[in-house]
Amino acid sequence: MKDAILAHLRYGLGKDASHSSVYDWRMALSHALRDRAVDHWIPSTQTTYARRAKRVYYLSMEFLIGRLVEDMAANLGATEEARAALAELGQDFDTLVRDEPDAALGNGGLGRLAACFMDSLATLGIPAMGYGIRYEHGLFEQDFVDGQQIEKPETWLSQKHAWEFERPEVQYSITFGGHVEHHDGRAHWHPHETVFATAHDTPVIGWRGRWGNTLRLWSAQPVKVFDLASFNRGDYLSASRSEALARTICRVLYPDDTTETGKELRLKQEYFFTAASIQDLIRRFLVTHDDIRRLDEAAAIQLNDTHPAIAGPELVRLLVDVHGLGMGEAIDLARRCLGYTNHTLLPEALERWPEWLFGRVLPRHLEIIREIEASHQAEFAGSPRILDHGNVQMGELAFIMAHKVNGVSALHTDLVKQTLFSDLHRIHPTRIINQTNGITPRRWLHTCNPALSGLITGAIGDGWVADLEQLKALKDKTGDAAFLSDFMAAKRYNKERLSNWVRQTLGQSIDPDAMFDVQIKRIHEYKRQHMNILETIALWNEMRANPGAGWQPRVKIFGGKAAPGYHVAKEIIHLINDVATVINSDPATKDLLQIVYPPNYNVTMAEMLIPAADLSEQISTAGKEASGTGNMKFALNGALTIGTLDGANVEIREHVGAENFFLFGLTAQEIMEARKRPGFARATIEQSPRMQRVLQQIAEGRFSPGDTSRYHGFVGNLWDHDYFCVSQDFDNYYDTQRRADEAFGHRDAWAAMALANTAGMGWFSSDRTIQGYARDIWDVGPADATTLEKTG
Repeated sequence: MKDAILAHLRYGLGKDASHSSVYDWRMALSHALRDRAVDHWIPSTQTTYARRAKRVYYLSMEFLIGRLVEDMAANLGATEEARAALAELGQDFDTLVRDEPDAALGNGGLGRLAACFMDSLATLGIPAMGYGIRYEHGLFEQDFVDGQQIEKPETWLSQKHAWEFERPEVQYSITFGGHVEHHDGRAHWHPHETVFATAHDTPVIGWRGRWGNTLRLWSAQPVKVFDLASFNRGDYLSASRSEALARTICRVLYPDDTTETGKELRLKQEYFFTAASIQDLIRRFLVTHDDIRRLDEAAAIQLNDTHPAIAGPELVRLLVDVHGLGMGEAIDLARRCLGYTNHTLLPEALERWPEWLFGRVLPRHLEIIREIEASHQAEFAGSPRILDHGNVQMGELAFIMAHKVNGVSALHTDLVKQTLFSDLHRIHPTRIINQTNGITPRRWLHTCNPALSGLITGAIGDGWVADLEQLKALKDKTGDAAFLSDFMAAKRYNKERLSNWVRQTLGQSIDPDAMFDVQIKRIHEYKRQHMNILETIALWNEMRANPGAGWQPRVKIFGGKAAPGYHVAKEIIHLINDVATVINSDPATKDLLQIVYPPNYNVTMAEMLIPAADLSEQISTAGKEASGTGNMKFALNGALTIGTLDGANVEIREHVGAENFFLFGLTAQEIMEARKRPGFARATIEQSPRMQRVLQQIAEGRFSPGDTSRYHGFVGNLWDHDYFCVSQDFDNYYDTQRRADEAFGHRDAWAAMALANTAGMGWFSSDRTIQGYARDIWDVGPADATTLEKTG
């Protein structure tokens, strides 16, 4: 390892040890680890081809992979070797880990789930390719100015990405616009714009290097890099127009689509990576097969939400226009290949495109969608339509073109059947199945929480890292005083680490003996960060009114970004920061209540916040959170959950024990019934003096001095609309928080409850989830491990 690091330092970076920066050492270490990854990666690929094994192709707009140095070293079993080698060279492994940029390739749970799935596919030895976009800036970098979110470009690629292999020879033409002509029974698409999709490959190595898969990200390249003739005429903008189009496609994740140009760019992004991926997997299939009609025997294509739903029409287009299949045969074959994961019940999150815009960007695909719809209507007359009221509905398209549609928690799947796709479910009663989400224990316990993972390994061995169900053995320790003391010592270590980081980064002092109450996720009304901050104000009011009541000190920690065009979510962020300014400076309560909101929440921050959490806020409106994976990470790391019966909370509560979960709030059915009552919010608030007072304080400008009207719209919405039922759940939420305070005061009992959470979370491994997909959707299994051992 030491020799490899020095060799990469010298020959890869052109540096000697005495003149190398932290960046140089980190890049040399990364490449040394990447070399070892390749020694597993290439034999895995060779075995897949040799055995003509069926591959999984996972298409996702996001892959929130985070930093990779520590993750790769752990999966290769090389952490201690790397740490020792660097120490001999006068370098610190942890310093190099912290120096790595956090890849800005995702927004939240959707992208992190994709990353966990890639880890589990490799750990289980299932041949797979992840397909996405190599965003130049990715999701924006968040900052706060006067409490308001400010978006800045993310610069993760300002330094070379150490882990990828550029594949200039793997390039596909991706076309947009133009028109379609029909003659001799064939369609001929004459596009207006063309870009090239070029591949960048990152090895994904499973636990202990058993198997290696590939994350292939596409970058857009211009067909004509530079138009010299236009430049020489003085038309400098035209000279670079092709390059500008290509760079725009891959520049930013989720461009603001509140404008027509934003919508068009987002549609182009989705088609760009999906079309490149479909072309790529067909090319790979034809290397070892000669009959395209057997594509489904070798390729399982999974759509992670509706972003890649255009895969259905694109695959049909290639089968019909390029390979000569009939339309009906092509639709049937495409359906046998495709699976669709639904992640939301929110209507606005199920993409739909104006038909005129879709036809302008993808005219041939609009024709094919009409054929798909006509075929479905001919078989099931009166069924839900893909083309409806001038829109192309991508949820319906994904459903109709998939042979299996899965929800991501038991409750969510039931609601998908009952509400979102109820009519399609009646027509296709076996198509919707459940695959409850999971998380990789490698990243979300073993690596991010060494204090706790070391304790667990010392007690039950290290087999749990690849078989999380082994954590059940810890249930015998809930009455072991010595083990519980060590368990809470690990939590204390993580809380001290976070406290030090907050002091160094934000200049704010927080007490590690206080309860760390954490809500970290993207900011959205249904996730109800605003209910959390309203309860915080109510608690502050009570503390000021009764200073001698023996309050449990608490630190409220928030993290998350709001979409640039989502005004209400950005208003919630502003309110949290305004409230923090007032409460954190109150001398009467500053030792009892603090609010912390570090900007630019990402994977790296999550890896520090989650192990330090005592209480996990999973307080979404029942029926709105499809699953959640943050709830799993917190519980696995020994935090208790305060939450509603929503998403995977339902199953977590079953596994960890109802007595170890702080449940509150209306059920999904009760929420639907409440909304039917006119004026339900106002009537409820009028019966809650506590909530009335909080809303009055906000409306009067108590937290926005100098701008008393700042939150009038926010307060008015809660009084008059409150679609996400904050008012219905508020008092119950407040009372349940006080139960959590009481429980936290009994530290021995709390420790046993926290350990019960860790011990009960084995079922929530993404390894279990992937085994379900492999069995119920993809019909795939692991490749031959014996062959790998010989070739590796």
